[in-house]
Amino acid sequence: MLNNKRIIEKPWGYEIIWAETKDYLGKMLYIEEGNRLSLQYHEEKEETILVLSGKLELVSSKAGSKMALETLVLEEGDTYHVTPYTIHRFCATQGTDVKLAEVSTNFLEDVVRVEDDFDR
Repeated sequence: MLNNKRIIEKPWGYEIIWAETKDYLGKMLYIEEGNRLSLQYHEEKEETILVLSGKLELVSSKAGSKMALETLVLEEGDTYHVTPYTIHRFCATQGTDVKLAEVSTNFLEDVVRVEDDFDR
């Protein structure tokens, strides 16, 4: 069965939703160098990312703490799993554009923004 993909423009770049069912979602995120997504968390959504290209600066809450944040730099081939209520932010601030693959549960509207560069 042929699946229709959707391209969604974002202030930090764009994403392509390439798989969507009632249970899961597959998308590609293209983050332009110098941009970052919202500092956010999800109440239900669970997601795993794979860095396809670039260097991703990942800010996330430490295990067991909702407020203490740590920063990791992920490179091509690295993966990271985000569980519900984990505060996180994906950043292309290491001198490169970043391309990510993401698979997640299908809760597209489940975004609680803690901080946002674009006043959303």
